[in-house]
Formats: sequence, structure tokens, C-alpha cells
Amino acid sequence: MSISERKVREKEGMRKLILDGARKVFLRKGYESASIRNIAEEINYSPSSIYFYFKEKGEIFQELHEEGFRLLLRNMSLLENIIDPFERLKAMGGVFIEFAIHNKDFYNLMFIVEEPLKNRGADEPVRMGIRTLNYLIRVVEECIAAGKFAGMNAENLSFTILSALHGMCALFCKDRASTFTDRTSEQLIRDGHQTLIMMMERM
Repeated sequence: MSISERKVREKEGMRKLILDGARKVFLRKGYESASIRNIAEEINYSPSSIYFYFKEKGEIFQELHEEGFRLLLRNMSLLENIIDPFERLKAMGGVFIEFAIHNKDFYNLMFIVEEPLKNRGADEPVRMGIRTLNYLIRVVEECIAAGKFAGMNAENLSFTILSALHGMCALFCKDRASTFTDRTSEQLIRDGHQTLIMMMERM
């Protein structure tokens, strides 16, 4: 391995260390209460080491936010080989549920933790969260074009589907789901997804 290659790998490793530490701090303290110093203490480095990679904590949060949605969208994109759009839509719901179950930290940062991205400038690039929502809307539009959900608005229906899935996942991530039943939280939200599918099949 050349010196330049080793430096690139070391830089990537340090960024990952910072992001992993920041994720823990943001979840523990919340975005507003977290600081660069807190993140530095979490990974046992000086604050100046972090400023070499990120200008401020908002940039770190944004990177984590984008990384989570990038992973979710990549998982959903694996379903492109499902030709029937309604079957693909149903499978996407399953991917969303499994993402929340297996990536609790990311899910909390993406959807639950108060975040600083609300005032995104109009000149900033489209974020991964918006791309993920647009992907869902496109699949719903394909369903409508194929004769499913006749007369319904694709954006409104996409928002409703996402809200239902998010509600279940948020209860799971905040350890509230199991208060409703003796079933495990994981089984409850998976069963909830099946119920949502049954409702969509009747539309």
C-alpha cells in the first residue's frame, strides 16, 4: 500500500470514528445539548482533531442523516427486480420495518431526534431523505398507472403509508410497542405491516 493510499484510508477511518461517536452523543444528549467537545470526549480525541474533518456539529449531523437515508434507499433499490409495482410497494414496507429494527440508532437520528436541517437553503442539493420519499412516490404512481389506488393522489397516499410505517417504527425505537401486547416489539411491528398491506389491498 502506498503512502497516499494509507493516508486516505486513515482519513476515512477517522471520519467513521467521529461519526460513530457523534451518533452516540446526539442520541444521548440531543442535538442542541451536544457539542464538538462532547464528541471529542466520546472518541478520546481533541476537539481540534474533529474540526479538521468537520466545520461544526451541524455538518456532522447532516452526514449521519444522509448516511442513514442512503442506506435505506439502497436497501429499497434492491427491490427494483420486482416487476409488479404493488408487490414492490409491499416489499418496500418490509424493508422500512427491518431497517428500523436493525438500525435503531440511525432511525432515531433520521426521524425522531430534533435536527438542524429544517432551514436548508434553496441552493443546497437535494438530500437523501427527499430522494427516498420521491422513490416511494414514484412506486405509488406506478401502482396507480397499473390500476391500483384508482382516483387517489400519489403524494397524499405516499405520505399516509410513510406515516403509518413511521408510527410503528417510532413506537418500536422508543420501546413503547410492547406495551400493547405480549408479543415482542419486533413481531408486533412486522404484524402491523401485514395489517397495513391488507388495508392497501382493499383500496
